Amino acid sequence: MTAVSRAPDKLSCNASAQKLFGFNRFTHSSKLKNNRSREGAGVGGGRGRGGGGEVDNQEFYKILGVNTDANEGDIKKAYRKLALKNHPDKGGDPEKFKEITMAYEVLSDPEKRKRYDQYGKDGLEEGSMHNPEDIFSMFFGGGRRGPSGPRKGEDIRHPLKVTLDDLYNGKKCHLAINRDKLCGACEGLGGKKGAERSCSTCNGRGVTVQLRQIGPGMVQQSQMPCSVCRGAGKTMSEKDKCRECRGRKVVKERKLLEVHIEKGMKHNQKITFHGEADEAPGTIPGDIIFLVQEKDHEVFTRKNNDLFMEKTLTLTEALVGYDFLFTHLDGRVIKCGNQPGEIIKPGDIRMVQGEGMPIHGSPFTKGRLFIVFKVEFPPSGAFDAAQLKALEAVLPSRVVPKVTGEEEEVDLVPVDANQIGAGDDGSAMDEDEDGRGQRVQCQNM
Repeated sequence: MTAVSRAPDKLSCNASAQKLFGFNRFTHSSKLKNNRSREGAGVGGGRGRGGGGEVDNQEFYKILGVNTDANEGDIKKAYRKLALKNHPDKGGDPEKFKEITMAYEVLSDPEKRKRYDQYGKDGLEEGSMHNPEDIFSMFFGGGRRGPSGPRKGEDIRHPLKVTLDDLYNGKKCHLAINRDKLCGACEGLGGKKGAERSCSTCNGRGVTVQLRQIGPGMVQQSQMPCSVCRGAGKTMSEKDKCRECRGRKVVKERKLLEVHIEKGMKHNQKITFHGEADEAPGTIPGDIIFLVQEKDHEVFTRKNNDLFMEKTLTLTEALVGYDFLFTHLDGRVIKCGNQPGEIIKPGDIRMVQGEGMPIHGSPFTKGRLFIVFKVEFPPSGAFDAAQLKALEAVLPSRVVPKVTGEEEEVDLVPVDANQIGAGDDGSAMDEDEDGRGQRVQCQNM
C-alpha cells in the first residue's frame, strides 16, 4: 500500500537547533565558554545547584509532560504517545513534533540531560541535534527509511449500516474492534534487547527464492516470505523471546470506539479514526475508517439533501381536495392539504421547502421534501347507472366519435402486463371465405 507521508521541512540539523533552542553561531561560543567556566567553578542553575543566574531547564520536561526526576521508561512512554499523536503524517504540527523529538533526544541521553539540567539550552552543543524523523524512526524500529520517514501501516475499513432516521437526527454509538498493539512488556522488540540476529534461512532479506519446473527446460522463479522469520529478516532464540508476545512484537487488543454519526452524512461518507489501526514496529499505525451505509426507508427516499415520498389519493381527494398527515424522521407530525379547486393528476409532484435532509456541517439548513402523488381509481362496477349519469352531468362531456358503419369493431379485455411480448403462435384473425372482415376478439392472456 502506498505510504502517505510528509517530507520533513528543509532545515539543516543546525538550523533546527537554532530555531528551537535560540542560539546561533555568533553567540553560542561565548555562552558555552562562560558556562564551562561556571561549571569548573562549581556555579550553575538547575536541579540541586545554586549560585549564578537562574537558567531555564524545565521546558523539555514540560514538553514531554514528565517530572524532572522521570526515569528512562517514563520519558520513552511519554515520547511514544506524543510522537504518534503529533507526527506530520497524521496531521500534526511539524514544529510541535520537532519540539517533542528534541526534548526526547536530550532527556534520553544521560550526558545531554546532565548538561541541560545544569545550564539549560545554552549547555547544548550546536550541531549535536539529529533530524526528528531519524529519532522517530529509530525509536519505533527499522532505522532511517529515507526522506519520507517510516511508512504508514494499512488502513482498516468497516461498513457502518445506519438508518435514514440516524442520518437525519444524528447518533452516537460504540463499536468494538480487535487490533494489534505493540507489546508493552518488550516495547515492541519481541524479546531481550539486542537478541535479534539476521535470519540464516533468508540471509536477512525476509524472502526466499523458490524454483519450480513448469516444463522441459523451463523453470519459474518466485519469491515467498521466509517461513522461519515470517518476512522480518531477523530471528530470536526461544529463550530470549518475550513471554507476553512470544516474539511477535505485538499483542491483540480489544478497543471500544465512540462513533459519532453526524446529521446529514451521506452514503459511503467516511468516519476516520486516525492512527487507531494495527500497530507494528517501524510503522505509523494506519487509520480505522467506517464507511456509512444508508439503509432503505419504508417511507422516504433520499437524493443528496432532498427527500422523496409517495402519497396515494382517492379519486375523490384528487378531484375535490385532500388533507393528510405523515410522521417525519424526527417524530414531528406534518399536515398537508391543497387549495380548493386544485386537481391532482397521477404523477403530480409538490414540494415543501426546508423539510428535506439536514446539510452536513450546517444542520440547521435543510433540503427539500418532494411528494409524488398517485391516484387510486374506483374498481369496475363501483357505480350504478344513475350514479354514472350524475357523474357525466358534472364532469367534462365525453367525446363521441362519428361512425359510418364501415368500421371494424373489437373488444378490449384485461391483460397481465408481465405477459406483454411473450409471443403467441395462434392466429389473431380469421377470415371468411368471402374475405370479409369478421368481428375479432382479443385472446385472454
